[in-house]
Amino acid sequence: MREHRVTLAGFETIVVEPATRSATDIIVLHGYSTSAAALSPFAHSLGLDATFYFPHAPLPTLDGGRTWWPVDHEQRTRALALGPRDLTHTCPDREPVRRRMFELVSEIERREARPPILCGFSQGGMLALDLFLMEQPQLEALALFSSCLIDRARLQSRASRLEGLPTFVSHGLHDADLAFDAGCHLREFLAGAGAKVSWVEFDGGHEIPLPVWRQFKQFLRGLH
Repeated sequence: MREHRVTLAGFETIVVEPATRSATDIIVLHGYSTSAAALSPFAHSLGLDATFYFPHAPLPTLDGGRTWWPVDHEQRTRALALGPRDLTHTCPDREPVRRRMFELVSEIERREARPPILCGFSQGGMLALDLFLMEQPQLEALALFSSCLIDRARLQSRASRLEGLPTFVSHGLHDADLAFDAGCHLREFLAGAGAKVSWVEFDGGHEIPLPVWRQFKQFLRGLH
């Protein structure tokens, strides 16, 4: 696997790919206050015949990471002090970044002549689901790691688009950021809309531990 950086739809993007044309394209959106570089090492270790794209979120955070949409840092800190959160009914200002991300997904689909798999961790998972339902790109599958719903009332009106979509969802039992119940609500939303949900709960926190990556690898192999 070789790693290099490109700009796609205005996003600085880490690309990890094999020497020859791969069988699958996987786009991975990182979480709040981190970066694409935090997740890209997993593309090297998974041993898949796939090309991975890790775009960097466009906005800086106070602690040196990146965010997909503006977040009030002080308000977030106060909320976390009360315990793990469920953001189901929040409505963040994500339309500008969502439309740009649709351009990135569409560019990869046109380039490779096949629908990609879209993944997201935490805030990246929120954006991935929002993008799929609101902008309607063609996807082979969706994967949401330690994430939750946002703007449920609006997404509910588009939920029928999930019918039949292979979807991987994981969440830690001791997640101190996004509540485990929020992950369960996400799973129930997807399953209720007819998505083919593969659910993995694990004994951990706000993370993607190695056992989840292994389960994700099995999920991907089951697509073909």
